[in-house]
Amino acid sequence: MVEERRWLAPGDFAEVLALCQFLPGPNVGNVSVVLGRRWFGLRGAVVAFLGLMALPLAWVFGLALLYADFSSHPEVRAVVTGVGITGGGLFIGTALKLAKPLLRKPWALALAAACFGVLALGRVSLFQVLPVALLLGWLLARRELA
Repeated sequence: MVEERRWLAPGDFAEVLALCQFLPGPNVGNVSVVLGRRWFGLRGAVVAFLGLMALPLAWVFGLALLYADFSSHPEVRAVVTGVGITGGGLFIGTALKLAKPLLRKPWALALAAACFGVLALGRVSLFQVLPVALLLGWLLARRELA
């Protein structure tokens, strides 16, 4: 939608994704609902969500049945581990693409690094860090706009 078809600007996609991360459910499902509704109304939201989720849901159920039968094989466990690692790499790649606009905002990079340090290294709960980071980010963004 952003890079290949250019239906959305990178900043617009980042804003929609940020909104959808606060909503319950999978981010990609939330994005499909928001964009489907924006472009085609309620019918578009329903069709976008079902079009995105129906076939993968059938695949996941089928693979879960197969995994239940073959999970004791070491080769199968190795494949599942590799898929998990690949998912982590894709997550990191997406995070880096979304962070590009932050390169022009040193305060945003510092805030992101501080959040990482407090969460990952300091082992502080996300429920404690998120409100503080939200307030600091809002204050710093307002100061930048002023």
